[in-house]
Amino acid sequence: MKSIKTKNSIVHFNDNAYPELNAYIKSTNPSKIFVLVDTNTHDACLPKFLSKVESGDIIVEVMEMPEGEDHKTIDICTGVWEAMSEYYADRKSLMINLGGGVVTDLGGFVASTYMRGIDYINVPTSLLAMVDASVGGKTGVDLGNLKNQIGVISEGGMVLIDTSFLETLPNNHMVSGYAEMLKHGLISNKSYWNSLVNFENLDGSALDSMIYDSVIIKNNIVSEDPTEKGLRKVLNFGHTLGHAVESYFLGNGDKVPLLHGEAIAIGMLLESFISTKTVGLNNKELEEIEEGILKTFTKVEITENDQKAIINLLKYDKKNSHGIVNFVLLEAIGKPKIDCEVDNKIIFEAFNHYNSY
Repeated sequence: MKSIKTKNSIVHFNDNAYPELNAYIKSTNPSKIFVLVDTNTHDACLPKFLSKVESGDIIVEVMEMPEGEDHKTIDICTGVWEAMSEYYADRKSLMINLGGGVVTDLGGFVASTYMRGIDYINVPTSLLAMVDASVGGKTGVDLGNLKNQIGVISEGGMVLIDTSFLETLPNNHMVSGYAEMLKHGLISNKSYWNSLVNFENLDGSALDSMIYDSVIIKNNIVSEDPTEKGLRKVLNFGHTLGHAVESYFLGNGDKVPLLHGEAIAIGMLLESFISTKTVGLNNKELEEIEEGILKTFTKVEITENDQKAIINLLKYDKKNSHGIVNFVLLEAIGKPKIDCEVDNKIIFEAFNHYNSY
């Protein structure tokens, strides 16, 4: 597949990825290479990755963090910064983030702030990171259970997508990434949405081309609005309520934490219903969205008390302005509308509709 140029970076795929990485290392001649992994990718992905890297005489240091969203914290960043200092990382060092969205988000933030910024490369190993988290330059960590409250927008030198790493993923993580692909269809391209909802086998040979299409969709949006002043906000469809649901389930010991895509699927269902009440999404397309999402994602019990707590978390959403919660909604499949205000009464109505499935 042809490489995709972004505003300040480039995405390479499969057979082209490692030759491009090795050419980059040779041309930039970093003082040291630091590879950030988590406990899963250390065992499942690192051996293959290191066998492909031609570092010559350059020292390669591996840093390992615990896996999971609950470790996407400033404390882990501090540990990584301290480890880099102990190994004498300087401004000519290169950081490679080998992992899912937690590793690429946190590692990108660490690299972007260490000594005011060193070069980094993302090597996403999960479907979610391949189609979303590793592309576009958003880096950061959670603040308590609040998603991505601390971070910067800073693209790395390149992104390398090797889809063979998906063979290491459990099915629920594949499904989590699939939610972001569905989102790309809903906000941009009805034909892409149709191809996704009719795609029964996530391991099928068509997956590579669908990943490629998702990266193209995201890159087209991000290239036009890299700092999220307008158009890039459409990528947050399903995320206003989805992030609040994810944060609530992450921070509540009585709940089983949801994967990002599982929460975003709930958010997309809720915000699609809200769209019918506020911006004119028709009921036929709402039913189409519900059928497309619910045949893959299991409904989660959300009680009335849960709903109140989730709505209370909306005040921390990053799209808010002057105390107003701003939603991305759908006028139609492929036609999003940004900066929509929604009354809490309609949000409760959306939860009641969700619970009726």
